[in-house]
Amino acid sequence: MKKHVFIAVVLSAIVCTSTSIKAQDSTDIFYKHLRLDEVTVTGLTGTSLLSQTPSAISVADARTLRESSSTNIIDAITELPGVNQVTTGSGISKPVIRGMGYNRVILMADGIRQEGQQWGDEHGIEVDAATVGSAEVLKGPASIMYGSDALAGVILLNPNPFPEPDQLAAGVSSEYQTNNGLAAYSVYQAGNKNGTVWDVRFSDKYAHAIRNAADGLIPGTQFRERAASGKVGLNRDWGFSRLTLGYYHLTPGMTEGYEEGSGELEGPTGYAVELPFQQVHHYKAVLDNSVIIGPGSLKALVGMQQNRRQEFEEEADEAELDFKLNTVNYELRYLTDELPGGWKISTGVGGMYQQSDNLGEEVLIPAYELFDLGVYGTTSMSIDEFTFSGGLRIDTRHLESRFLEGRFDAFTRDYTGITGSIGVVCTPWEFINVKANLARGFRAPNLSELASNGVHEGTVRYERGNSNLKPEFSLQGDLGVDLNLEHVALTAAAFMNNVENYIYSARTGAVVDEHDEYLFKATNALLYGAEVSADFHPVHALHLGAEYAYVRGTFQSSDMPLIPAPKLGFDVKWEITHSGRTFNNCYLSVGVDHRFRQDHFLEGTETATPAYTLLGASAHTDIMSNGKRVASLSLVGENLTDKVYVDHLNRLKYVGLRNPGRNVTLKLEIPL
Repeated sequence: MKKHVFIAVVLSAIVCTSTSIKAQDSTDIFYKHLRLDEVTVTGLTGTSLLSQTPSAISVADARTLRESSSTNIIDAITELPGVNQVTTGSGISKPVIRGMGYNRVILMADGIRQEGQQWGDEHGIEVDAATVGSAEVLKGPASIMYGSDALAGVILLNPNPFPEPDQLAAGVSSEYQTNNGLAAYSVYQAGNKNGTVWDVRFSDKYAHAIRNAADGLIPGTQFRERAASGKVGLNRDWGFSRLTLGYYHLTPGMTEGYEEGSGELEGPTGYAVELPFQQVHHYKAVLDNSVIIGPGSLKALVGMQQNRRQEFEEEADEAELDFKLNTVNYELRYLTDELPGGWKISTGVGGMYQQSDNLGEEVLIPAYELFDLGVYGTTSMSIDEFTFSGGLRIDTRHLESRFLEGRFDAFTRDYTGITGSIGVVCTPWEFINVKANLARGFRAPNLSELASNGVHEGTVRYERGNSNLKPEFSLQGDLGVDLNLEHVALTAAAFMNNVENYIYSARTGAVVDEHDEYLFKATNALLYGAEVSADFHPVHALHLGAEYAYVRGTFQSSDMPLIPAPKLGFDVKWEITHSGRTFNNCYLSVGVDHRFRQDHFLEGTETATPAYTLLGASAHTDIMSNGKRVASLSLVGENLTDKVYVDHLNRLKYVGLRNPGRNVTLKLEIPL
């Protein structure tokens, strides 16, 4: 650990951070050195400047997302400090924030929390990446605004903005990736006429198996993704009203790894997804209203979601596992503008209702009903060089599990959590911000942890729940500093998080129905770490960047599972031009990503992971005509040396498989 602390100190003292925060997307302004007081985030008390937010937040703007190489939206934001992913092939990614994931991370899309049975290892995030305009990652307990499950943090996926008044917009984007043959396109049309706004989009994506130099093609990593969405609304002097409808369909393969005793992979390797595979359908409708009342706005939101997840093992028309989850989200909130004395206040009530049914031949968790209710209030104020913020929330969750003869006993559980936060930002000089924050989080156990009882083919194990589990409570402290000078930007943060009743799954050593048995347990946990990122540009066109992230997680007598390896990265970017008539916003970039050996893991459930270093490069240009952008072209190379490696959070590691090899992505966007 001393080695990693030394690296963090050196990076903090020498160079630089440019967090992944860039300027607002623009076609006629090139990347420039950006002060944090120019970045606006949602935060925990409504819209505010990033520089005045005491909690740790990282941002990926539209340009960052558009010019990156990824197979899904979670993959696209993992370059942010402190953000990682648990992967299954290239189609399924689950976010991990500072060492915690699954139901400890809330993902907000279209204004509501995305609910798609995210407790499962092989369950991804049902969001079309093309609909995301920017992403904010709140690192640390955020239960005060979002309720149960925001223990590790929250990912806010902001939609693409509507066009300016009396403007129409349309466009098409496409990409191709060499490693898995991924081909994708997305088309959209949007408008803003006389206060009526709309945005419609259709996206399609498909990929064959991933490959690497050791395994070749890995059967079962193919996937197909389709999505459609539509938005319509009114912007008026009194506020706005918007309706969003969305449909997402993912068909991922299921990897079975090596055939026992043969040392060879088996199964299909083309684009067709063959047995075993999943079918995931996600439907969404959200009505979002905001009415100006007095010195603020009253927000009323209701959303409905249905997630249908099926696993097909023997027959393509008969699902062995078939989960149907219906969710109703609701929120009523009043948020003030800045009041006399520098005060801002937000207060409200929100929660959700869920009903889950089993429709397949096999069952893993019982059918259930759930109801959440939370009441909260937050405030912030500024006095001279200080900005204070904080708040309180109380949540209650009622859970009823249904009886199934021979498998599940019926039970009822009620959980209550009181959470809060308090933070301060000090700006002694214009170019520096010092931040401190203390927050308490709350998470009620989910049905998988409480009552699983069966073989889960997607994870190749027998899972057994524990109905006596108690809620998790965390207390996290954060310290951070942001430095913005003419040629240097630095962001550094350190945290410590104590979690009571941390729930985890561990191998018992028993074998049930020819599968290793895993049992859910709970114990106290301690997580701590640091993140440092920087940008140094000695001349206007040259940027030298560095980033370091470290997290350690321990139980009372062992290490925690699924803790990402420490990461150290460097990149050099040369901005060729930002005012060309034909080629604009041109740059070349080369980067190195090193992951240290991860030898802190849960004994008996995980294994150590060797260190590895990856080389990447990228190039981008906008193509101009008569002063307008007519196309954007990006070329991104990953793992250019075709390194054979395995990431510690790659689930295929435990069936003998490695991460993808060399990959080159070509992206083309044409605004119409």
